[in-house]
Amino acid sequence: MELSLTARNVLLGATMLGALGGMLGSFALLRRQSLLGDALAHAALPGVCLAFLLTGSKSPLPLFVGALAAGLAGSLLIFATVRWSRIKEDSAIGIVLSVFFGFGIVLLTYIQKLPTGNQSGLDKYLFGQAATLVKEDLQVMAILGTVVVAAVALFYKELKVLSFDPGFGASLGLPMKRLEILLTLLLVVVVVVGLQTVGVVLIVATLITPAAAARQWTDRLGAMVLLSAGIGAVAGVIGSLASATVPRLPTGPVIVVVSSGVLIVSLLFAPRRGLLWALLRERRVAGRIRRENLLKDLYRAGERQGSFAAFVSWPQLMGTRGQTSRELSQSARPLERSGLLEREGDALRLTRAGLAEAESIVRKHRLWELYLTRRLELPSDHVHRDAEAMEHALTDEAVKRLEELLGFPATDPHGRPIPARRSAA
Repeated sequence: MELSLTARNVLLGATMLGALGGMLGSFALLRRQSLLGDALAHAALPGVCLAFLLTGSKSPLPLFVGALAAGLAGSLLIFATVRWSRIKEDSAIGIVLSVFFGFGIVLLTYIQKLPTGNQSGLDKYLFGQAATLVKEDLQVMAILGTVVVAAVALFYKELKVLSFDPGFGASLGLPMKRLEILLTLLLVVVVVVGLQTVGVVLIVATLITPAAAARQWTDRLGAMVLLSAGIGAVAGVIGSLASATVPRLPTGPVIVVVSSGVLIVSLLFAPRRGLLWALLRERRVAGRIRRENLLKDLYRAGERQGSFAAFVSWPQLMGTRGQTSRELSQSARPLERSGLLEREGDALRLTRAGLAEAESIVRKHRLWELYLTRRLELPSDHVHRDAEAMEHALTDEAVKRLEELLGFPATDPHGRPIPARRSAA
């Protein structure tokens, strides 16, 4: 597909913006300053308007300088408000955002009423119009982008400390306040770079959405920064190509939609944090708990009957926990396949391996009850529910530690025997 000069400009500008926004957005996300980028974008609007009023020119450099100055002024006002008043940071961000944006709208309305106001094109800074990017815009974006990338590469370790543990950084003698100002300055630069492409309203999405998507896939900051930059760049490429292919399709919103789609996929399917995998893990854990409870119920029934060789009827097991026949069958089938229990008609009993497994579960339950009554001095009738949960979470190492701590006890607080260790073989 042959791209026009305008389409190539849009492609380059959107790709640079996506990569820079994703990179800086990672640090903003980790520092829980997602709204800061939004406030800086809104604060930049009056700077653009004032630069036009002072110079009467639409050339990119004066407008970039004006937006940069206004963004810095907004960020300094946020810092000053938080430091010298009792207003919290989120409230200060909201105040600066609304005041600066309101002032920018007033100036924009005034400019529109000037004889040359309709030709200024400043209204495009609200929602962005990537098609207006020209060679001079790209040159300024490239210079500022190079500065941002160089600063991040140079101060990466310091920014890492700032993102995760600024208190530790201060104890090492690192200038954390200066680093915070540096990061804010870099955010201002990226915001200014993206105003013409996606606009004041959507710029925060290019910062936070790729970073939030990348965060679902990794726990390493370096990988997160690179992945976030990649997601932002790909969204920029797809958005610009889509707008070049489909008439009257705006580039900025498409970029945001693409990155949001990546975020949705990440939220659902990321291996460790994805909602789908979390749901599957929960189902597996719930199934394991039901199976362990069935083994424990069969053990207790054997205790009451005085023999673990006898079969326990299906209705009796259903009544123990109020299970339906279908739920009980779902728990019994995998245990039967694993050789932990035997089924004869509508009755079940433990195998030798199943008895060893059931004893292990019951031992955890009764040891934890004894620990709560001896160490925490809880009444014996208040420990069962907690032990019901802990019996499925205690590791073998924790059980050994409990036995040593309690002096290898023989009975629980209710006088019931604590099963001894037994090999499944």
